[in-house]
Amino acid sequence: MRGGYSMIDYSSELNESQLRAVEFFEGPALVIAGAGSGKTRVLEYRAARLVENGADPESILLLTFTRRAAQEMMKRASRILDDRCSRVAGGTFHSFANHILRKYAKTIGYDPKFTILDREDSESLINVLRSTLQYDVTKERFPKKRTIMSVISKSVNTGKSIKDVMDYDCPHFVHFADEVGHIQREYTAYKKNKNMMDYDDLLVCLCDLLRYNKQVRRTVSRKYRFIMVDEFQDTNKLQGHIAALLASEHENILAVGDDAQSIYSFRGANFRNIMDFPEIFPDAEIITLEQNYRSIQPILDFTNRIIENAEEKYSKELFTAKEGGDRPVFVAAGDEDAQAEFVCRTVLSLREDDVPLSDIAVLFRNSFHSNRLEVELTNRNIPYVKYGGFKFLEAAHIKDVMCFLKTVLNVDDEIGWRRVLPLIPGVGDVTAQNITGRVSEAQDYKGLVHADFRGKKYEKDLKALHRVYSEIISSESPVSGMIESFIPFYKPLLKAKYDNYNVRFQDINTLISMAGNYASLENFLTQLALEPPEKNVVEQADRDEEKLVLSTIHSAKGLEWNTVIILSLLEGYLPDKRCLGDKDEIEEERRLFYVAATRAKERLYLLRPASVHGGFSNYGNQGFTGILKSSRFLTEIEDIADLVEYQEYEREDAGYSDPDEGYEHDSNEGSGDTMGRINRYYD
Repeated sequence: MRGGYSMIDYSSELNESQLRAVEFFEGPALVIAGAGSGKTRVLEYRAARLVENGADPESILLLTFTRRAAQEMMKRASRILDDRCSRVAGGTFHSFANHILRKYAKTIGYDPKFTILDREDSESLINVLRSTLQYDVTKERFPKKRTIMSVISKSVNTGKSIKDVMDYDCPHFVHFADEVGHIQREYTAYKKNKNMMDYDDLLVCLCDLLRYNKQVRRTVSRKYRFIMVDEFQDTNKLQGHIAALLASEHENILAVGDDAQSIYSFRGANFRNIMDFPEIFPDAEIITLEQNYRSIQPILDFTNRIIENAEEKYSKELFTAKEGGDRPVFVAAGDEDAQAEFVCRTVLSLREDDVPLSDIAVLFRNSFHSNRLEVELTNRNIPYVKYGGFKFLEAAHIKDVMCFLKTVLNVDDEIGWRRVLPLIPGVGDVTAQNITGRVSEAQDYKGLVHADFRGKKYEKDLKALHRVYSEIISSESPVSGMIESFIPFYKPLLKAKYDNYNVRFQDINTLISMAGNYASLENFLTQLALEPPEKNVVEQADRDEEKLVLSTIHSAKGLEWNTVIILSLLEGYLPDKRCLGDKDEIEEERRLFYVAATRAKERLYLLRPASVHGGFSNYGNQGFTGILKSSRFLTEIEDIADLVEYQEYEREDAGYSDPDEGYEHDSNEGSGDTMGRINRYYD
């Protein structure tokens, strides 16, 4: 490449570290881009600089995680330089794999016109095979097509065995690991026979093609002389291997990412890709971007301390040119109700200070952690939008329980009956209507055991349901007791309907705890049956109305807000209870906390309720209810946050009354030192 005169004054557009990355042309480089440090800007300017310096745009390959991201980067690179940048090859790993495999399909035993199965197609095929192999008629509940597909996909992308994946993701099905493995083999053979690939096959086939076909690998690697990979910490083992193989002839690869933001192992992301990059490319230049353009320094001081305690990391110290700002606030709330109340009061106060609701985010580890808050927001008419999971009151299993309670309150509640009765196997809409009619005629739950239903396959379940109502009425159960009485009847039905039933019990346990705050069923249903505000306003008002953001931390990555509130910083919550016995998973939980805190620009609130009620499912054997310790990540560094003790205000009944509110085979020896290192590492 030629050097010399540049049309663009890069030094005035970029800070020193960014400029160093942009002007790094030959050899491998790893850019560790701290949160908010302008990594996208580096990729855009580097593409422009390479083109300006004489690189053929079509020899530059930018691999990203969304097609849109690559397109946007190249549009901006074109504005920086000129339209030559629009010819840079960019896209996702999967789209690039499709492009290469179409060209070389015959070398791997495929016709170039192979079809690609989307996720729904794949699940449908899995279901056909599941039935053909008669695994849908086993004595025990067999996992559904979506669960099987998820297990197979994760196994492919992580390199883990089917058994290992199932042991972690769905342990209640792990005894079916051999059967799922059988389905996987049949699924793989069927696709090859029918000239089909799914999304995972694109990566597997490309990786195998580049690894074992020396001629193809050299041709492709020499075509793409400059490889750039975005979000390298999120690549899985296959993607990391592909990136290394693409650079095997020249080693001109620039990987950009942040080890401190590697949080997607559940999707197959491999933390080792970014940590071991210097092992695969020993001459790699490591460039660290530490100047943050998002947050105030007190927040950065806090987040620096979070990741400082990580066992394995690339050291960096984020700083900003912004001046002033308040330290993060650590809020010790009395319980989860007090936590929810604090959030509502804080949000309303910030709104009065002209901070838009849409510029405030409440973040949490798991979707169900926001259940109580959602109820409080609904009753205070604070509009919100939720990302990562269902809204609590809209989840199907919560609606099931609520409709059951409605029929307890009102035996004539036909809508309630029409939801509860079809839960029973063999009861469809027509039968449900007939049963409802008998109950209505009798004005008594004895209608469930009417003579018309004797000998029917659902008679036993109707009798069991009748016993539930009889127990509730005779014992004058409190609202929480009513739900608990329903659980033995509902649990096997829920288990039969959902593969993740154990997770859904967490929500029901939360509902039981909430119900304990109410003296009457009528009041409980009145409060919780309120639909979210956006469903109650006219369409124009809904479009114009600002909404508070509720989000899981995983869904919040890459976003930013003026104010961030992190819920329930407790052991078992963050870090999640499933991670407590695994060192690597604990470290990912630490990175998750770091990602959450680095979303804040001006204000950061860290909440820890002193006690929880129903946080772990009593019915799914998930843990216990009661007092939990503060998150280890918080206790390590709480000295650099301001402490606020917050106790909930006096409330009536439930406390929601506050008005404020086939190809040539190449041996594994590889060609040259680079291939040798690549193969030794990925083997």
